[in-house]
Amino acid sequence: MSDTGEQWQVARRRKGAARKSKPLQVSSNSRCCQEPLDIGKTVKRIRDTVSELRCEEFWPQWKEQLLVALGSVELSKPQEDRDPEGPTEDGQLFQHLDCVCYGLGSFSSCVSARFQLAMLLLLLDAGQIPLKDCFIYDPAFSSGERDVLMQLGLTVLTENEEGKRLATKPTLFYLMHCGKALYNNLLWKNWSTQCLPRMIIIGNSFNGILDRTIEREFKRDYIYITQAVSVCKDRLLPCPSRLIDVFSDTAVITFPTSSLNRLPQSTWAEPPEPQYQHCPDLEIIQRETHVGERGGTIN
Repeated sequence: MSDTGEQWQVARRRKGAARKSKPLQVSSNSRCCQEPLDIGKTVKRIRDTVSELRCEEFWPQWKEQLLVALGSVELSKPQEDRDPEGPTEDGQLFQHLDCVCYGLGSFSSCVSARFQLAMLLLLLDAGQIPLKDCFIYDPAFSSGERDVLMQLGLTVLTENEEGKRLATKPTLFYLMHCGKALYNNLLWKNWSTQCLPRMIIIGNSFNGILDRTIEREFKRDYIYITQAVSVCKDRLLPCPSRLIDVFSDTAVITFPTSSLNRLPQSTWAEPPEPQYQHCPDLEIIQRETHVGERGGTIN
């Protein structure tokens, strides 16, 4: 996993991650480096990591679980959007998925983030999601890293959405080791029986989050995760011991309509926007200007 000729030092555990038994390591000569990023070299390193992961024994299981999740998400187009003469030659009775990735981290200096980016690229390929339809954001990205992501074909967001993106079509959300507030915000934005079934989340297991959080604080501050735990499908993904800092406690999470319909109708009535007044150590970076609106998305 190491890169030839680099010096190594222990990396700190990433935000929101489960407790790890052995920390992954990052290169000391690249972390916090002020020199311009070598775009071509970085792109090659990421693609080499993609090839490495593709050969890992656990990858086929990740791919299988993604395909199972895709099979459970409503992909057919709304009736009003269909061609009355039937599907076109490219079979447009079905929608392609979008993908949204938040909180990846500085992948040019952190091995963990680089492996997570490589896994994202593998998942996009497995799910036949066009690279341009993957929207990615982290305030930690340097200008060079944004150039790398665009070179790879991804769409780099320019505004901090705080996770508040409405799923207007089937969407894969890739949220590796993100803070609880990001998941809670995403659920709030999509808190309806129409939007939640469109979502697939690959990120921290909700059951794992619940186990690591004081119950009183969890119910007070993260009400949407609290309610989602009882109605979502949370499938843990395998993780080899040597990559435990990269992929531990990762799950594929979906929201079956049949489960959502078990909740009382009052559950969905005018859900209040999360405020986190009792969370001094919030695990996300918030926008300077806070707008409490549910409608619309930011591209």
